[in-house]
Amino acid sequence: MLQLVYRLLIELTNGRWSSTFLKRFTKSRLSRVVVPSFAKVYHINQAEMEKELAQYPTLHDLFVRKLKDDARKIDSTIDSVISPVDAVIEDIGTITETREMKVKDKVYSIEEMLGDEEILTKYQNGTYMILYLSPSHYHRIHSPVAGLVKKQWTLGSKSYPVNKWGLKYGVRTLAKNYRVMTEVQTNVGHVTIVKIGAMFVNSIETTYKGEKLEKGEELAYFTFGSTVVLLFEKGIFQVEDSIVIPHDIKMGEKIGRLIKNE
Repeated sequence: MLQLVYRLLIELTNGRWSSTFLKRFTKSRLSRVVVPSFAKVYHINQAEMEKELAQYPTLHDLFVRKLKDDARKIDSTIDSVISPVDAVIEDIGTITETREMKVKDKVYSIEEMLGDEEILTKYQNGTYMILYLSPSHYHRIHSPVAGLVKKQWTLGSKSYPVNKWGLKYGVRTLAKNYRVMTEVQTNVGHVTIVKIGAMFVNSIETTYKGEKLEKGEELAYFTFGSTVVLLFEKGIFQVEDSIVIPHDIKMGEKIGRLIKNE
């Protein structure tokens, strides 16, 4: 019963007033009473958390928790691309000649998603990867590659659910939800990390303000479960052979490698 209640409140809420109420509640001291049950329902691994469960004063603090320094190992292979988040890889594919990607039988416009004609062409015929975070996941987002931040920008206003039901039955959720994009120039080409809000409250907080990124460095965090879309320039990314969709992944684990664009 508790699981049903949490799913309704956290994953499916999208009305202006209900989402505003939820946002205020999760940040209030009153929410502390539900922290233990939330952790139990979503099987949160308390052993890897930076603090003891009792030390989180609000549900929001639990959502955006940090992990112990040794909780995640960053793949150190020079050309590796790592998962930026703890998530389920829901889809991987090729961006079409018409600058679109097909996810759960729905077609999404990369042009609409990025909203920038100048950078759009480099991702034509490139690769996309969809990573979904549930409320149980670690919610901080890290860089999948090392490189220079070329651009960081925000689009959209309202957000709709982006879980598997939202992707299946929603309308252009990945392309029109509130989203924060970070484009990184690597030594072989460009990668854009698209952080997509899941609810009306649009809770994506950017934590990185610099220019030079190390692989695994923190970029931002979600307050609620959401989705990250990775876009790779044509010909620079080869996915890890062992990945079969859907695929559970931890931040820092290898999802593929960068290759020189011929």
